[in-house]
Amino acid sequence: MTKTPKRPANGLPDKETLVRFLREAGEADKADIARAFGLKGNERRMLREMLKELEAEGRLGKRGRKGFSEAGALPPVGVADVVERDADGELYVRLVKGGEDAPRAVLMPDHAKAKGPAPGMGDRLLVKFQRGVDGWEARLVKKLDTEANRVLGVIRKSARETRVEPVDKRSRDVLIVPQAQGQDLRDGDLVLAAIERGEHRYGPKRGKVLETIGREDDPRAASILAIHAHGVPIGFSDAVEAEAADQELPTLKGREDLRAIPFITIDPADARDHDDAVYAERDEDEKNPGGWVVWVAIADVAAYVRPGSTLDREARDKGNSTYFPDRVEPMLPEVLSNGLCSLKQGENRACMAVRMVFDKTGRKTGHRFVRGLMRSHAKLSYEQAQAAIDGQPDDATGPILKTILQPLWLAYRTMLIGREKRSPVQIESSERRVKMGPDGAIASIERRVSLEAHRLIEEMMIQANVSAAETLEQKKTPLIYRVHDAPSQEKIFALADFLSTIGKPWNKGEPITTKRFNRLLDETRDGPYAQTVNEVVLRTQMQAIYSPENIGHFGLHLDRYGHFTSPIRRYADLIVHRALIRALKLGNDGLTDREVAELSGIAEHITETERRSMAAERDAMDRYIAAFLEDRVGASFTGRITGVTRFGLFVRLDETGADGLIPVSSLGDEYFVHDDRTHALVGQRTGRRWPLGKTVEARLVEATPVTGGLVLEMLSDPDPRDPNAPAPRLGMRGRGGDGPPMRGKGRSGGPKPRNGGKPSGGLKGVRKGKRR
Repeated sequence: MTKTPKRPANGLPDKETLVRFLREAGEADKADIARAFGLKGNERRMLREMLKELEAEGRLGKRGRKGFSEAGALPPVGVADVVERDADGELYVRLVKGGEDAPRAVLMPDHAKAKGPAPGMGDRLLVKFQRGVDGWEARLVKKLDTEANRVLGVIRKSARETRVEPVDKRSRDVLIVPQAQGQDLRDGDLVLAAIERGEHRYGPKRGKVLETIGREDDPRAASILAIHAHGVPIGFSDAVEAEAADQELPTLKGREDLRAIPFITIDPADARDHDDAVYAERDEDEKNPGGWVVWVAIADVAAYVRPGSTLDREARDKGNSTYFPDRVEPMLPEVLSNGLCSLKQGENRACMAVRMVFDKTGRKTGHRFVRGLMRSHAKLSYEQAQAAIDGQPDDATGPILKTILQPLWLAYRTMLIGREKRSPVQIESSERRVKMGPDGAIASIERRVSLEAHRLIEEMMIQANVSAAETLEQKKTPLIYRVHDAPSQEKIFALADFLSTIGKPWNKGEPITTKRFNRLLDETRDGPYAQTVNEVVLRTQMQAIYSPENIGHFGLHLDRYGHFTSPIRRYADLIVHRALIRALKLGNDGLTDREVAELSGIAEHITETERRSMAAERDAMDRYIAAFLEDRVGASFTGRITGVTRFGLFVRLDETGADGLIPVSSLGDEYFVHDDRTHALVGQRTGRRWPLGKTVEARLVEATPVTGGLVLEMLSDPDPRDPNAPAPRLGMRGRGGDGPPMRGKGRSGGPKPRNGGKPSGGLKGVRKGKRR
């Protein structure tokens, strides 16, 4: 909205009066100006001439098709596009309907009101404009929905035109770039482009390139694309880097001296930062025979990242670190994350530590938190620690095997008794790991091996997190919980429907507990449906989130749980650290009243940033795997069906863990019904089945690194008709909720409707395909 100036006197104004009027109004079109001055007939024609003259003199600028403004001025509120990012990461916006005279404005952060992901290149925003000391400033009111207007793509050049082909597998927006802009672009450039809205109603869409972000042939292209596609913030401002560097080494002032405790860090072999250290010893208390004392020390990030500082605001914006095979986008600058906040071997480090006591049954009987000064006695990898326990110590683990490592393992095995009684959900998962070569190319893709050393650290961190939540509740101090809701009734009913098809009863009325899930997983673990049941149980679970309201953690079977153990890489943990400092009066850098009031918004924001990072990491992994497999098109692989949809099957390859699509058009010469109860595609004519979890052999037909897409062709035969199976129940898409059913055409083209959108026989939700 524009400002309404005081109504002027009637009659044609002179030029100075007209410019002054527009300065006060912000902007106005000819009709508004004529109405304000009471102009009619010939006076309106004279006004048009005056506006043309003022524009030619450079005193007025066009705003949209009919509007005018004082040259170089911006309205109080307007819609603007993010058009530039400078070397320091500052974003600049330009008024959407501004003419050539409209200045750019620096986008100023508004942390008190900001929610959701931070704005990025190409975003459309509603902003408030105001003049600052160094020029125009824009403050975000809200981010407008412009995702459909942006395309992340790769440049393809020909003699006739320059195109932007999208890297998103789901997008079909190929854009034509204007010839003048295309001259500066190279084939294979990765760009962020915007769809131009204009007079072209037919033919290819037009677009303009907002930013060149890299090269298709860069080994790091996968992570670069993922970062820009999901809006992951990169780098740090000069102010943040300076603030991070201006820190002092920790001293004993206000801290307990823990340097005599031989803490060790156990992390991945390629870890660059170490935010947790552990130690265990027998409890000497006669009242606790067979008990253990377990120490967990965590980097005291709160000592360096103080509430309200520039460093704190940028850490909150990022929410968490994002990890890719070739790089990390950290939450904190490296001078902290890999320096003062990293528990390096042999160096004094500030820490928040918890001393926990467990009895011989693995039950935690007490704990206390201290703010201390510690020194790590050894830096080990998971593989090193595990090898030492398995009887193969090396130079680093040999000297501490009996004094440090063996007590840790004995304490863990006691804690394990309590964990098994608690019975958290025991879903098996397989993670992939991309190993990069020295030249930046992918050397190998491996499955992560789960070691007892991983589980030891996990359980000790879980207990430290529980202790933090318990202390804060006891002290009646607000915190951000990590909560995980029980599965919804809808998901439980879907699980029960599926289990009935494989002869496993599931009482829908019986209370949902983790022990029920574990019993189901144990009963099917060695049978033919083991992997299928594991997959379905996994999909039944809800997503964990951050919240200031506690509903418990269903998956871990805990009444209260708060993240405390990774403040270098998660803002949630930093909030819990500050809450402990406030509750236990451990310093003046604890949780502030303002933060307490903002906890709900902070929890919502960091939940969103976590999901953003997970999506970016997953996309990058898909692209790296596609690049790794590009040279193996035509090869055959074994795998397992992990997804069944109306349009095809998703198969996870055993060798790499990659997920590829087998289009329904290649599954056989009949229509297939998507049965959402049995999670299978069922042949309408023969009743042959492609069920979730089936082991198959498939040929790699296509691998596209820039999108991360893999297309497979089925080589195995389907399962025979199941005479005991109920009639297929159509999935939601099959019931007509997503447009007319389609008949497959194979890979040479997309599906096309037939018989008015219905296949032969009129059965909904089915497709037909030919074996290739």
